[in-house]
Amino acid sequence: MAEVEEQEEDSEEEPKLKYERLSNGMTEILQNDAASCMTVHDKFLALGTHFGKVFLLDIQGNITQKFEISSVKINQISLDESGEHVGICSEDGKVQVFGLYTREGFHENFDCPIKVVALHPQFTRSNYKQFVTGGNKLLLYERNWLNRWKTSVLHEGEGTITNIKWRANLIAWANNVGVKIYDISTKQRITNVLRDNVSLRPDMYPCSLCWKDNTTLIVGWGSSIKICVVKERNPTEMRDLPSRYVEIVSAFETEFFICGLAPLADQLVTLFFVKENSDQMDEELCARPRLDIIQPLPESCEEISSDALTVRNFQDNECRDYRLEHSEGESLFYIISPKDIVVAKERDQDDHIDWLVQKKKYEEALMAAEISFKNIKRHDVQKIGMEYINHLVNTRDYDSAARKCQKVLGKNMELWENEVYRFKTIGQLKAISQYLPRGDLRLRPAIYEMILHEFLKTDYEGFATLIREWPGDLYNNMAIVQAVTDHLKRDPTNSTLLTTLAELYTYDQRYDRALEIYLRLRHKDVYQLIHKHNLFSSIEDKIVLLMDFDKEKAVDMLLDNEDKISIDKVVEELADRPELLHVYLHKLFKRDHHKGQKYHERQIGLYAEYDRPNLLPFLRDSTHCPLEKALEICQQRNFVEETVFLLSRMGNCRRALQMIMEELADVDKAIEFAKDQDDAELWDDLISYSIDKPPFITGLLNNIGTHVDPILLIRRIKEGMEIPNLRDSLVKILHDYNLQILLREGCKKILVADSLSLLQKMHRTQMRGVRVDEENICESCHATILPSDMAKTFNVVVFHCRHMFHKECLPSSGTIPGLQFCNICSAKRRGPGSGILEMKK
Repeated sequence: MAEVEEQEEDSEEEPKLKYERLSNGMTEILQNDAASCMTVHDKFLALGTHFGKVFLLDIQGNITQKFEISSVKINQISLDESGEHVGICSEDGKVQVFGLYTREGFHENFDCPIKVVALHPQFTRSNYKQFVTGGNKLLLYERNWLNRWKTSVLHEGEGTITNIKWRANLIAWANNVGVKIYDISTKQRITNVLRDNVSLRPDMYPCSLCWKDNTTLIVGWGSSIKICVVKERNPTEMRDLPSRYVEIVSAFETEFFICGLAPLADQLVTLFFVKENSDQMDEELCARPRLDIIQPLPESCEEISSDALTVRNFQDNECRDYRLEHSEGESLFYIISPKDIVVAKERDQDDHIDWLVQKKKYEEALMAAEISFKNIKRHDVQKIGMEYINHLVNTRDYDSAARKCQKVLGKNMELWENEVYRFKTIGQLKAISQYLPRGDLRLRPAIYEMILHEFLKTDYEGFATLIREWPGDLYNNMAIVQAVTDHLKRDPTNSTLLTTLAELYTYDQRYDRALEIYLRLRHKDVYQLIHKHNLFSSIEDKIVLLMDFDKEKAVDMLLDNEDKISIDKVVEELADRPELLHVYLHKLFKRDHHKGQKYHERQIGLYAEYDRPNLLPFLRDSTHCPLEKALEICQQRNFVEETVFLLSRMGNCRRALQMIMEELADVDKAIEFAKDQDDAELWDDLISYSIDKPPFITGLLNNIGTHVDPILLIRRIKEGMEIPNLRDSLVKILHDYNLQILLREGCKKILVADSLSLLQKMHRTQMRGVRVDEENICESCHATILPSDMAKTFNVVVFHCRHMFHKECLPSSGTIPGLQFCNICSAKRRGPGSGILEMKK
């Protein structure tokens, strides 16, 4: 098959159909003859010509059989569903019906042209040997049980019958008046659909009929299309009416004259005859026919696609010269003209990709190929991808082209290397560098080294980024180290190159050199490097450098790894930097008060020099620092609070209180100190010191009410001394006293209530009866508590502790006559067994 040239207009909208010209044997036929009609079966084609010949061809157009039927035009060929029987009629009135694989047949000559013939779809079956012919009359031929053909007239008197379509039990035909439908099963004519434009000659603009399914008929005549649906009539409405009726569900006008119709899902494929005005003369010329796909609506239609077809000799053709046949099995549409036959078929995924590539929509083409890779036959995903990459490179979108390489090239190492060298040739190695494979699939090391050298020449930051992102085994590490070293000779202080060199040394496991560079640069990754590669032995002489860089991180690292760098070693290294030594020892003390105990004496001076706010907490928490040394340092530096604490710690509370009163003059601290010590002599000293200082007296009156009897202070106040806020202080004392009294009374009430409640509970418990039966034994003699002869008199003593005794087994009462105790419980404690319950009988 050859493609039809100029078959569609150049548009951004993708066509729905593709076209090919039927060639091979068909070409030879049409060179010497002209096509007059054609019928399509799923397996083959049947072509009738103007010279009275009928050809059977395969789908590719190759001739398989030839029949000499007449010397004039073949008007119609009809096939049954099986494709085993054919009906042929010609302009000279001949009608032939015969089997392609059997000798049975029907031959008849009429005295008028027979325009159409139609076989019953199930003609192969013996009980469906029926066909109809259309000339001036619609004749039905049926073969009876005697193997003879019976003829009956279904319709006549309305002009020549130009078209017949038989589907299941329904026969539709068109004459000069309109379209009629006949039900062969009920032998009833169902409807008459009149043609709209009666001005058009029926022989020049013939009616097109097409069954969409067993009940839906599509009628095209002139520029009008109607869709008719055969429906069952309600039995209550029948009377003398046919059992079926027709409802027109859609009727609309088109722009051009209709030559043929075919269904496509819920849409219609329509072949149009087009005329256009001549530029030179005032007359219409025949234009290229159009094949449109339309969406029928109730009163209009929507155009889905439209293609103008360049068929041979289209300028000489009339509307009646074109026909549209279709193959239901494969959705193939045949456009028949006298000198050309074009096949239209739905575009597949390969055609869709072709169109996308042609429109340079490579992204969509690649996506479509990936989604339908199992169904495409003519395309390869990788080849489409390569076309896309070439297009991006040609349009200088290098970054997008490089990004697509990752997706398109996949695991093809040869293609990868070719693309890398192409990017090198156009000076765009940087673009492809970030997309190179670097996982399990890798290129040759020389490829990666080539890109690194390119970056090293022009972009230090980009070079450093690649070194960080690429695994160290992608390339020859030593070669890159040498290249970086050479560049550092020209720029020895370049921090980017130095950092990158340290990373390269790390990849090469030369951690000591990497550590030196990181420390020199004060790089944040130095601690991570030490931890990751256990470089503690290498930093023993670099502790000061680490502390200068970041004290907090350095100290945390040293303390977390005491087993690798001892406390003594760190103290030794920091001996000449006391401010750093203090930071280390302070954090060590915070973690564990006892680990650095031998350095606590040294820490006193360090706290005093660099961190006084933490000196007092240190003195409080440490149990290993010498108090005399600490007191000496604090007194030298006049640290009053620390001195007070040390004096109280050493037992010299009076001296400590004196310092608070004299040095700090802070009565609140003095009172707090006295409260902490809880020493009556200290309170007396505090009162004595404060008795001539009215502000101090006010402070004492406000705070000592709960620790010392205020009367002791009030009695010692000199008469006539003016004391600030004395009234408020006395009121507070009285209020505190009342509060204490209320608290005591409340506690007493609660205690009495609880005691009474418990006493009542105990009384109720003790008043309960105790079950005594044969299973109980005497706790003294271990015999059963009840005698075997219950008629005899016996005495049993049951204590509240539930221990039981025979009365004679109990010892005599003690010092208090009549009061007995449980021997068992009284041996443990004198308590619950002291009461008794005596049973007598």
